[in-house]
Amino acid sequence: MSFETAGYQLGPVLPELVLAIGSMALLMLGAYRGQGTTKAVTTLAVLLLVLTGVLVLTLPAGKLVTFGGSFIVDDFARFLKVLALIGSAATLILSAEFLSDPSRRIFEYAILVLLSTLGMMVLISAGDLISLYLGLELMSLALYVVASSNRDNAKSTEAGLKYFVLGALSSGMLLYGASLVYGFTGTVNFAGIAAAATHANVGLVFGLVFLLAGLCFKVSAVPFHMWTPDVYEGAPTPVTAFFASAPKVAALAVFTRVALTAFPGILGQWQQIIVFVAIASMALGSFAAIGQTNIKRLMAYSSIGHMGFALVGLAAGTPEGAQGVLVYIAIYVAMTLGSFAIILAMKRDGKNVENISDFAGLSRTNPLLAFFFAMLLFSLAGVPPLAGFFAKWYVFVAAIKANLFTLSVIGVLTSVVGAYYYLTIVKTMYFDEPLTKLDPVRIELRTVLAVAGLFNILFFVYPAPLVSMASAAAKSLF
Repeated sequence: MSFETAGYQLGPVLPELVLAIGSMALLMLGAYRGQGTTKAVTTLAVLLLVLTGVLVLTLPAGKLVTFGGSFIVDDFARFLKVLALIGSAATLILSAEFLSDPSRRIFEYAILVLLSTLGMMVLISAGDLISLYLGLELMSLALYVVASSNRDNAKSTEAGLKYFVLGALSSGMLLYGASLVYGFTGTVNFAGIAAAATHANVGLVFGLVFLLAGLCFKVSAVPFHMWTPDVYEGAPTPVTAFFASAPKVAALAVFTRVALTAFPGILGQWQQIIVFVAIASMALGSFAAIGQTNIKRLMAYSSIGHMGFALVGLAAGTPEGAQGVLVYIAIYVAMTLGSFAIILAMKRDGKNVENISDFAGLSRTNPLLAFFFAMLLFSLAGVPPLAGFFAKWYVFVAAIKANLFTLSVIGVLTSVVGAYYYLTIVKTMYFDEPLTKLDPVRIELRTVLAVAGLFNILFFVYPAPLVSMASAAAKSLF
């Protein structure tokens, strides 16, 4: 193979190569210099993620395909890769205090986040079932370890173990589905599957069901959501912030790409599955969160509900629906990172507080924090004119145009139910008697909160850039 051919093959994967080599270099640095390098490794990891993002944006325009169609870089992949990198970088910034504790100086933490992000980037660009599985496993294996990174905490260890066992089950289902799809179409490439799967047969539909079941687990959609509340509560809070942001982007990306590019010929079959999953996720996310007292468990059920809303856009099966999914996930990442910055800021006497009752009277002890959290909660509930309202608007409009009226009506009703538990927290912050004052908020938490909060509040002023980028990204799939 000539240098020109090698360059052509490796050009589209340059960001992934840089991230992989950088991760290995940081691993060597940490291994040789010991735990004292935790802060340096974390800082360099954030810079490496920024560099990777710049490389993604500087790739040549248009659709780039390499490795025989296994790896695709189009506007869809660029949009979601940048979003996943933002989520991972913000997580490392939010983790600074967690990693500064002498008992938890684990330089491996940042490297595991980097390797998981590498898996996400492969997953987002997957053009066949093999690269999909490679990306998924690289992302997931690092997440299992990160979930149990607080080794002195029984809950954290339990969270990692539960996630691992259920993750292994979902991988098995996904592999079984992939093997059935391959058996009935004779190819693993998404374009080849689309050409072969022009009409539904029993074997292909079975394969599709198992494939989508494995992907539902990764986006924590009902009925494969059972791991989410326990893992969110048990994992260290910065890790929960990571689970709720970047991996969701990658999983939703591959969900959208598989459905729209590999199975466009049998839209009627997968549309039924996604409509059911979306309705079940929105309903469970809205009703199950009402009785929660732990804020992280509440955010877990909130996340399940939001994945249901995002899947409403995918159920439409149109470019407009795909655009709705992309706008939704971008706004969701901002809302989630802002909310977790506040949850991490809730410390009394150096200890994190996670019960909703601990937010009592926050408006009097820390009015700015209470204001930002209230705005983020209103946005998560979908109250106009905040960003969360527009996220729901785009997916519901796409669903209505695709004649999915029942799905849209159920979505709006569950959104109203979900507003109840968000407003309960606002009521606790503004009307309950205040508790003792919180510890001062660290600069990195304030920075993430300010960026996420202002994006969320001011989105309605100038939504055009995000909407036009999402539109171009969605059209690149069709």
